[in-house]
Amino acid sequence: MTSAVRHLHAFVKDVEPTVEEWATAIGFLTDVGATCTPVRQEFILLSDILGVSMLVETLNNPAGHATESTVEGPFHMVDSPPRPLGADIALDGKGDRCLVTGTVKDADGTPVPGAVVDVWQANADGFYDVQQPELQPERNLRGLFTADDQGRFWFRSIVPRYYPIPTDGPVGRLLNATARHPNRPAHIHFDVRATGFRPLVTHLFVADTPYIDSDAVFGVKDSLVREFSTVDDPARAADAGLPSPFRTVHFDVVLRPEEQQ
Repeated sequence: MTSAVRHLHAFVKDVEPTVEEWATAIGFLTDVGATCTPVRQEFILLSDILGVSMLVETLNNPAGHATESTVEGPFHMVDSPPRPLGADIALDGKGDRCLVTGTVKDADGTPVPGAVVDVWQANADGFYDVQQPELQPERNLRGLFTADDQGRFWFRSIVPRYYPIPTDGPVGRLLNATARHPNRPAHIHFDVRATGFRPLVTHLFVADTPYIDSDAVFGVKDSLVREFSTVDDPARAADAGLPSPFRTVHFDVVLRPEEQQ
C-alpha cells in the first residue's frame, strides 16, 4: 500500500489535475463499481484493458517449460457444469462445429490423469451465456471435464468467434475516449487444475481470427495460437458425433509443479 500511495502521489504531481478533473476521475471509478453485477465485473474489465491483468499474470507465471497463462476475463462468473469426456458444450445449435482434443502433462511430458479442465467461450454471435440469459441456454458453451488415465481430454464445441468486450459502461467510454477498439480475437478459455500442480488459466486462440495482433486486453501469446483444421470425412465426423465437414484442434496443456515459482 505504501508503494501504491507513493506512485499515486507521483502521478498527481506529474499530471497536476484540476479539482474538476480529479472529481471526474473519482466519478469514473464510482461508475465502474456501480456497473458491476453478479454476472458482470467492470473492474476486471478495466484492469484488462489497461494491461494490468496481463502484467500481473506474466509476473506471477513465468513461461519456463509450462503452458503460458493469460487473463481469466470477466465472464467466468458461473460454475461450469461437470460433463463427460466428449460431451457437446454447444447447446444453442449455432456456429461451425469443432472437436477439441488435448493432453494434460507435466514439464517432463508425463500425463497428468484426473486433471480438471474447465472451459468456457462465447457463442457464434460473440456473446457469453451470462450476457444473454434470455437468449442462450443456461451454461451454454461451458464444461468441466476430468482428464482420463492418460491425461487426455476432448469435447465438442463450435469454432469461437472474435467479439467486442462490453462497451455500454465506463470502460467502453474510456476505450472510445482513447480511440481504441474493443475487440478480442476468437478464443476458448481454459482453467486447468491438478493435485501437486499450480493452477493454469489460459486461452486457446484461433490462428486466422481478426484482432490476433491487437487484442483489446493484451492477452495473446504466440504459443497459445492454433490452427483449427477442416476435416471433410463423413466417417471421422460420425465417429466424433459431428456433421461433416467439421473443424478440429489439438491443444496440449503443460502444468508447473506446485512448489515451482
